[in-house]
Amino acid sequence: MKITKIIVAFLALSFNAKVLAQETEKKLLIKDADDKFPIADVLVQYDHGNSHAHSGEDGTVQFSIKSFPDTLVITHKGYDEVKWAITNDEDKNKVVFLQHKPFQISEVSINHNSFLTAITKVDLNKFPVNSAQDLLRKVPGLFIAQHAGGGKAEQLFLRGFDADHGTDVSVNVDGMPVNVVSHAHGQGYSDLHFVIPETVNNIDFGKGAYYMDRGDFNTAGYVDFKTYDHLQNSMIKLEGGSFNSKRILGMFNILNDTKERKSAYLAAEYNYTDGAFDVKQNFNRINIFGKYNQWITDNDYFNLQFSNFNSSWNASGQIPERAVNNGIIDRWQSIDPTEGGETSRTNVEMNYKHIISPSENIEAMAFYSKYNFNLYSDFTFYLKDKDYGDEIQQTDGRNMYGMEVKHTKNFSFDNSSLDWISGIGFRNDDINTLQLNHVYHRDLLLDRLADVQGTETNLHAFSGLVWKTGKFTINPALRIDHFIFNLHDLLNVEQLPSGQSKEETRLSPKLNFSYAQNDNIMWFLKTGMGFHSNDIRVVVANKNENTLPYSLGGDFGVRLHPFKSLIITPTLWYMYLQQEFVYVGDEAVVEPSGKSRRFGADLGIRFQPLENFYLNADINYSHARFIEEENGQDYVPLAPVVTSTGSVNWDFMHGFSLGLQYRYLGERPAVEDNSIRTKAYFVNDLMLSYNRQKWGANIQVNNLFNVKWNEAQFATETQLKGEAEPITDLTYTPGNPFGVRVGLYYKF
Repeated sequence: MKITKIIVAFLALSFNAKVLAQETEKKLLIKDADDKFPIADVLVQYDHGNSHAHSGEDGTVQFSIKSFPDTLVITHKGYDEVKWAITNDEDKNKVVFLQHKPFQISEVSINHNSFLTAITKVDLNKFPVNSAQDLLRKVPGLFIAQHAGGGKAEQLFLRGFDADHGTDVSVNVDGMPVNVVSHAHGQGYSDLHFVIPETVNNIDFGKGAYYMDRGDFNTAGYVDFKTYDHLQNSMIKLEGGSFNSKRILGMFNILNDTKERKSAYLAAEYNYTDGAFDVKQNFNRINIFGKYNQWITDNDYFNLQFSNFNSSWNASGQIPERAVNNGIIDRWQSIDPTEGGETSRTNVEMNYKHIISPSENIEAMAFYSKYNFNLYSDFTFYLKDKDYGDEIQQTDGRNMYGMEVKHTKNFSFDNSSLDWISGIGFRNDDINTLQLNHVYHRDLLLDRLADVQGTETNLHAFSGLVWKTGKFTINPALRIDHFIFNLHDLLNVEQLPSGQSKEETRLSPKLNFSYAQNDNIMWFLKTGMGFHSNDIRVVVANKNENTLPYSLGGDFGVRLHPFKSLIITPTLWYMYLQQEFVYVGDEAVVEPSGKSRRFGADLGIRFQPLENFYLNADINYSHARFIEEENGQDYVPLAPVVTSTGSVNWDFMHGFSLGLQYRYLGERPAVEDNSIRTKAYFVNDLMLSYNRQKWGANIQVNNLFNVKWNEAQFATETQLKGEAEPITDLTYTPGNPFGVRVGLYYKF
């Protein structure tokens, strides 16, 4: 849309005349020009600049005009300023639409509660995304690895955690949980591949466990991807490149009724690649996503969305380092070429928001997901079965559903304000299939190692205050989670038909402070407890195991905005974890371990010296140790020590854009005594794009310098055919070599 024109009402009186009148009550409703959503906390200056007011949650602002003419100055971070000259003849009620500016670092307020999402919005605008991996790499401090070429969920690293596929990172999309509890492959498994990256408008995230509305798996942090509510244009996009890679994307504006305030769109995506390995990956994925929004009244908003994805692939697996060094295979071959899998997920989500008054609102979210997963892996080769090998099959089938209702009430006082936020909700996983099988080449079932059914229910409630007084913001909160585990072991014929059950409750207090020294400096101290749930197969069968091991931690840092083009955010942090989860390669499970302690430092830099030149970098250091082990035997396997990601982007020649991004993962201990260490890597990607109003093209070069790097790395005890004894060494998945991808899109 074109930028909103400044509303000017010319005076009917002579130029210098000033009409005096009684105070006149005015009411404005302020909305976003694109999505027509009310905008809270908009500053409206009046009385010739001597007085001001702010809009409430419903976008309304009321004030009294003492004399006419007067000029209202309406401003909000990230929007164009609007000036409105008014007379006594103006309507008492008026709707004003504000237009988004392109996000720039200079427009980000370090004291606003939207600071983190504003930072990621700038990052998203400056460097486009084409995959779930790209999306996750946009989260400051979050590092990822992929060890099935895009088939399995990504491996997540954050705050000194190798969180496997999500054990200590809560992942969400539009508030709907992505983590799958008691998953066949790993606790908290978070497959984000049902998200079409171009539908993501912004990313909400937080490090640590300091947030009352985040529960299970929120120890190292959380991520919530926010999709667009409506599209500006329909679009078709075609991509192709190295390794016979293909991608087709269509995004279609189905409904955009501004008068009735309705919108709907549909997006679909198809991906295929052979991959770089000798065994063709035959990776196929189909995604469909749809979303409908409507403002039923000025105070009632309704949203309905659905998504579906199906994926299948072959995988070359994690190969032993010695097999490559001894010439048994090369980097792109495999020991067991029959690894791979298929998975699918269907989601339906509904959101409802009711604005009770300018100071009070209620929000409700409900979701349903149907999930299926079937994975074939071979981690140990011939360690256990000398004839058929050690290939395993992990199968998961379930229905997930839940809801949450959140209430927010604002209280205004003479020199302070108070937000009271409370919520209640539940989640239920109805697990109809959860199996671990020993198989041969996918086809022959050799032994059923585990076969269970069950339900896992999480009831939760939270309440907290956000008190702003002077330059201080104080946020105490308390969260309570209650879990009910029911398990039926189908291999245990002596078990009662009703199975076994267990219940557990976790209280998680939070207390956060911030001090806005001025517009350029804000100090913060965050403290709180979080938790991750344990697998249902562990907590029911082993009554003494920690069911909901907790974390306790704190952050101390500062946000610095020394001049408009630079934001720096250094942070020191500490975390204690009641029970670690450690990946065990030979069993293909994550098993409980002991207590651990972590501390470290994060540094975020955003620099934009010119409007068309942008640089960002996140550098993270962590120190992780087990508490109850002897010195030298206390390393937490695979815990990252140094990670860093960043990019530089230059817009030039009226439509061209050049971007270079990097990622670095330092050496890590792979075993408790640090005798085996993973290898560090530093990888760069290049993006050149050309964008016009209706069309555009891009060239993406992955692994620009064609470095040899190992993406996923584990210390695993394995035995190859012909070896007399098992050997523990590094097994790894090679990172992709130099590759080129070309894309072309058209908007209509």
